[in-house]
Amino acid sequence: MNYVTYDEFKKMDMRLGHIKFVEPVEGTDKLLRFEIDFGPLETTAEDKENIEGVELPFGKEEYTGRDVRQIVSGIREFWPEYKELEGKYGLYVLNLEPREIRGVMSHGMLMAVDGKDGNPVFLGPQGEVEAGASVR
Repeated sequence: MNYVTYDEFKKMDMRLGHIKFVEPVEGTDKLLRFEIDFGPLETTAEDKENIEGVELPFGKEEYTGRDVRQIVSGIREFWPEYKELEGKYGLYVLNLEPREIRGVMSHGMLMAVDGKDGNPVFLGPQGEVEAGASVR
């Protein structure tokens, strides 16, 4: 087993994300593209003054002021009815280097475990939480 130090572990930004939208990545059998809400954007007073004219994330007004990220995951084969994932929470690592996967940029990684049937099981809250809640 390779160990990481506690200080290395603390560098990981792991947060709960609220899945707002999901669709297949065109031309692939396994990839899904997610739009995931990680809570309010941390903005300065200067940012708030300059909000007019700022491009909306994914062109959706409902995402204004929210930290909404695109994340690509290779889990489509396990969720043929992928739209059922919308509205669910999942645990994500956010401070990984962005990566282009089949032409689509991914800004994080879904954390899941193998279920008894071998299918992935999302890690999520056991109580009420807000989008963007951090692991501690």
